[in-house]
Amino acid sequence: MSDQNASPDALARPQDVRKFKPYTRQSIRQAPQWGLLPEELQEAVQVVSHVLPFRTNEYVLDQLIDWTNVPDDPIYRLVFPHQDMLPAEEYRALRDLVLVNRDAQSVNPAIAALVHQIRMRMNPHPAGQMTHNVPRVNDQPLRGLQHKYKETVLFFPSAGQTCHAYCTFCFRWPQFVGMDDMKFDAKETHELVDYLKTHRDVTDVLITGGDPMIMNTRSLAEFIEPLLAPELAHIQNIRIGTKSVAYWPQRYVTDKDADDLLRLFERVVKSGRNMAIMGHYNHAVELRQDIAQQAVKRIVGTGATLRMQGPLIRHINEDPHSWAELWRTGVRLGAIPYYMFVERDTGPREYFQLPLARAHEIFQQAYQMVSGLARTVRGPSMSAFPGKVAIDGVVTINGEKLFALQFLQARNPDWVRKPFFAKYDPEATWLDHLKPAFGKDRFFFETDSAPHEDAPRKVIPIASARSCTSSAA
Repeated sequence: MSDQNASPDALARPQDVRKFKPYTRQSIRQAPQWGLLPEELQEAVQVVSHVLPFRTNEYVLDQLIDWTNVPDDPIYRLVFPHQDMLPAEEYRALRDLVLVNRDAQSVNPAIAALVHQIRMRMNPHPAGQMTHNVPRVNDQPLRGLQHKYKETVLFFPSAGQTCHAYCTFCFRWPQFVGMDDMKFDAKETHELVDYLKTHRDVTDVLITGGDPMIMNTRSLAEFIEPLLAPELAHIQNIRIGTKSVAYWPQRYVTDKDADDLLRLFERVVKSGRNMAIMGHYNHAVELRQDIAQQAVKRIVGTGATLRMQGPLIRHINEDPHSWAELWRTGVRLGAIPYYMFVERDTGPREYFQLPLARAHEIFQQAYQMVSGLARTVRGPSMSAFPGKVAIDGVVTINGEKLFALQFLQARNPDWVRKPFFAKYDPEATWLDHLKPAFGKDRFFFETDSAPHEDAPRKVIPIASARSCTSSAA
């Protein structure tokens, strides 16, 4: 271990050693807290969880949810499905089918058909994930990889395609609901390694899911250790995207292989790479627990970095004081505030989305409450088809009120940090709702083939590297 000073065993452990126990739609009735819910909330969980994945665990139920504040408690809304996550007519139709089929042992074809119809309406893979992000070798797609930005490859190990608990807003929800034709998963690393050997510009590998930390340490090591080979010296950063730091911090503290996990992090650091844990936090309460703070200390004690990121979500974390508390606490423990995202255009986004103007206002208020050490955070940022677009502010130029925007990352590297402007729209919630400023027909990154201005632009046609030299207006 680096500076915090010795082996993982030397760091104090809480006395409460829990064994992970998940709850799903089929087993949630066994949880003591289930009886606290009125019948209409129980019904909503049973109905909506046919469409959206539902999974939680004892730690979330016992430590993170304030049951005296249900259904308005933010973590309850984060984990438990709600009736309003579906349009009223869809909910009624699905409810009627579910109630009729409640005691049936077989799958009802009518339920399956309606669920599929609803899911396909929900834009299951936004921002070109399947159409534009999957790399190909010999004209064959690499099933468990995505490569959107030049420097970073995403890797989806098949053994990490679940989580300690599911978030109701999760933009990767198709991974968990049996939509196998829309799933990213790789059983081995050999295709990843072969791909990286021929792509020397790649410096970062992000292992994601699901949640890779659902795997035991031995399985995780089988995916990580091949990346430490001398012929992959250009891989400088190994990232792991995980919600376990919030939903199951025991993974780093009291699980039976927690110390082995930390030693794996140490081996990565000793190899000369950066081990970056991309910790998903949605609310300050997730970092108030002693064991959650202990997990952060043990992670950074290995020499790894822990970066904090999460989306801004209506009903859950609209309070700027919560964000400021989260960032301050993280900095005190050694973590690095990284991103505040805008909720993606997938799943029950109508339930969760906030206008971009409001998102910027919340970010700005939270940002003003923290010191410079926490101002490493960037946002609010949209992970849209062309790239990560940050809302820098609301400005007035020549009497016109505008959004000031920039690319933090982009499919075309020339766009990065290139400012541009959009007409101010107090109702806009995503990039495809915005229109260019100054009388322009399209943004600088769009091609002539962009759809009519009134048409939705879930996948915005973008200019090629050669054609994007026009003014950023």
